Amino acid sequence: MEAIRGHYKDGKIELYDKPRLKEGEIVVTFLNPEVPGKIDLQAKGISKEEAADLKHRLRTFENDWNAEGMDIYDKA
Repeated sequence: MEAIRGHYKDGKIELYDKPRLKEGEIVVTFLNPEVPGKIDLQAKGISKEEAADLKHRLRTFENDWNAEGMDIYDKA
């Protein structure tokens, strides 16, 4: 299973990242924009552009973060 964020506009879904899955069944879940836990970038002093740049630069670590056994660090 893989989760990828994206956005929906004008009847189209755009994914922010390319899925590893080449083809197969998917489930699309629409999030309520008022859902608690949404990061308020402005409150953290980060613009959308800065957040996108940071996300892009940190993508090189994605495989390491998702490697087997690394979830032990999430329990800190």
